[in-house]
Amino acid sequence: MRITSLIAALVLVLSGPALAQSMGEKSGVNSVLGVAPRTADFVTEAAESDMFEIQSSTLAASSTAGEVQGFAKQMIADHTKTTNDLTGLVRKTKASLPTAMSSSQQSMLDKLNGLTGDDFAKQYISYQVSAHKTAVSLFQRYANGGHNPQLKTWAARTLPTLQHHLDMANSLNKLVLR
Repeated sequence: MRITSLIAALVLVLSGPALAQSMGEKSGVNSVLGVAPRTADFVTEAAESDMFEIQSSTLAASSTAGEVQGFAKQMIADHTKTTNDLTGLVRKTKASLPTAMSSSQQSMLDKLNGLTGDDFAKQYISYQVSAHKTAVSLFQRYANGGHNPQLKTWAARTLPTLQHHLDMANSLNKLVLR
């Protein structure tokens, strides 16, 4: 019994950094501290982000007009490309792609499904600002300190596009709040 307890404690101590890093990513602590996510966390969060962007923007493309609709169509095109790029890169790693977005992203998508008109546009753009702030931070941190060289290079190459998306979303946010 004593040896089993000792082994269990040793396993917890040795796996602590890996668990803390993953928990830090989930809780947002890594973002605040500027710590690079583990490769598996980066892949999961990047893929979930793309899923949310594509699905929410598909709704927006059919529910809005003008600049918001144009933005939504660009998000669909750009995030479909990053999904395809990531899928190709992940085949060369030990990471795996998630099959669904996070529960919080699904909740946001569900909320959008219940909105129409200006309420929809305002909420969609608000979500886009938030999602792109998170994505910019994620890609920036991985580009600066990630462990997989190919994903690190891809994150650095993709970062300007995500920053541009954030800038566009911020500009649209000012328009829809008038």
